[in-house]
Amino acid sequence: MKILVLGIGNTLLSDEGVGIHVLNALGAGAPLPPDVELLDGGTLSFTLAGPIQDADALIVVDAAQIKSAPGTWQQFEGEQMDTFLLHNRQSSVHEVGLTDLRAIAILAGHWPERRAMLAIQPQFMDWGEIPTPAVAASIPAVVQAIRALIEDWLHEA
Repeated sequence: MKILVLGIGNTLLSDEGVGIHVLNALGAGAPLPPDVELLDGGTLSFTLAGPIQDADALIVVDAAQIKSAPGTWQQFEGEQMDTFLLHNRQSSVHEVGLTDLRAIAILAGHWPERRAMLAIQPQFMDWGEIPTPAVAASIPAVVQAIRALIEDWLHEA
């Protein structure tokens, strides 16, 4: 099973880049299974449609407005992820793009059945190359949650 872990964000905008910071921490840790691909999705573009369609499973990590304290994160799986994307378009500067990528994948006949989004509440989204302390403190727990998802999905397959 090919699992795509897609980190989204702009690392020049402090907490906005948390998806990329999580991706980097994930890649710097213990080796991942060979069928796991880490992809820096930056600020999203339609070029990501191909990798998403090629994946059997998808994990997206991004800063999002989840109406919580900075650094709080939430995991949305399957239909929960779709509902979050479709009903909370204002919660991230990227979700219009992610919603569009979802629509393309559905039209092409391949929106991964196994999918999850880990959304992290930002505190500060202005110029700055590192996340705020509250958001940075959430990165290890999010990395652990991604590793757990990968392990669960590989055992289910």
